[in-house]
Amino acid sequence: MENALEIKGLKKVYDRFVLDNVNITLPQGCIMGFIGENGAGKSTTIKLILGLIKKNSGEIKILGSTQNNNEENIKEHIGAVIDESCFPDNLCVNDINMILKNIYSTWEEQKFLYYADKFSLPVKEAVKNYSRGMKMKLSIAVALSHDSKLLILDEATSGLDPIIRDEILDVFLDFIQDETHSIFMSSHIISDLEKVCDYITFIHEGKIIFCESKDELKEKFGILKCSENEFLNIDKSIIKGYRKNNFGVEALVYKDKIKKDYTIDNASIEDIMLYYIKEQ
Repeated sequence: MENALEIKGLKKVYDRFVLDNVNITLPQGCIMGFIGENGAGKSTTIKLILGLIKKNSGEIKILGSTQNNNEENIKEHIGAVIDESCFPDNLCVNDINMILKNIYSTWEEQKFLYYADKFSLPVKEAVKNYSRGMKMKLSIAVALSHDSKLLILDEATSGLDPIIRDEILDVFLDFIQDETHSIFMSSHIISDLEKVCDYITFIHEGKIIFCESKDELKEKFGILKCSENEFLNIDKSIIKGYRKNNFGVEALVYKDKIKKDYTIDNASIEDIMLYYIKEQ
């Protein structure tokens, strides 16, 4: 299987923040969720992938080509959606269509108008009159309409109501039915990522904590519930993080290394992230 995105040893240095030795591999035909708390480095990583800021070191390979080689052609096949609408307020769908078909050689007008209709976007109404959800749908329609092979999404579903989010997630799942398509998406709504992602990458304080298959992560970890006395007797090498409450202790543990007589619940991706941070 080829990789849609490969990042090796990526580094970006700011005065008060360092993105350090980031390594990420997204196989073709898959969706990767990119998680981490505010300020962890998600948006910085995405800006580096898109070439919006310059890296200090490392390599980024997109759709088989390094970032500096054939960059213009590569960008024809990358659909990017960020947290805010990037279209001037006075434009409408028809205006945007006319402009972009003169920018992208791969622009597919009929596909764009199809998505505009599917998302119920009024084609003659100015963007300034759109709701947040409509603006996000417009950005997604554009991203899907120029022969995109890789979607890069930064908080594309944040702030949207559950019905719209579910509709957009279905569009993403349809998109990757083509095995040459892939998605790299960050979100604070981890339940959304858990629904659709094949892989999860977790970044914390500028460093990658893990980049693994979602199913393997959920198979590997569980939530142990026990008393404080029982917790004291557990080998701490099998614990990735814990918290105490009025009923005892809850801990993120390796399932295959814990005794059978303890209560182990399934761990969500959000559980895994939160307990990892507590351990840090």
